[in-house]
Amino acid sequence: MATVELTKENFDRTVSDNPFVLIDFWAGWCRPCLQFAPVYEKASEANPDLLFAKVDTEAQQELAGAFQISSIPTLMIVRDQVAIFAQPGALPEAALTDLIAQARALDMDEVRAKIASDRPGGAGAEQGGSGTPEA
Repeated sequence: MATVELTKENFDRTVSDNPFVLIDFWAGWCRPCLQFAPVYEKASEANPDLLFAKVDTEAQQELAGAFQISSIPTLMIVRDQVAIFAQPGALPEAALTDLIAQARALDMDEVRAKIASDRPGGAGAEQGGSGTPEA
């Protein structure tokens, strides 16, 4: 499956409508981003059941800012509308494949329970929330 271009106009709907979304924050002038692109595209072809998306940080500065993207490429994985991974750096193919397998294996009920316990008033309130930006 080809990657989908995300914008501030379609981001929320796309993430809400798809249970598993990988997002590549990139820019055309970024050499590591350009080197990561074929690895990302190959992974999208190998995982047609997942949605692979891209955010051009130059064209979508407001969206990149909302997620505090300061280094690119940054890969984010969102499952069931929860950001479960966000890290800068161009991953080699084997590492991306392993990361996708780990993300697939996550028990999202456990993740949601952890998020609930991390909220103020819950056990572990010193931790953050879902990792998604506050609106």
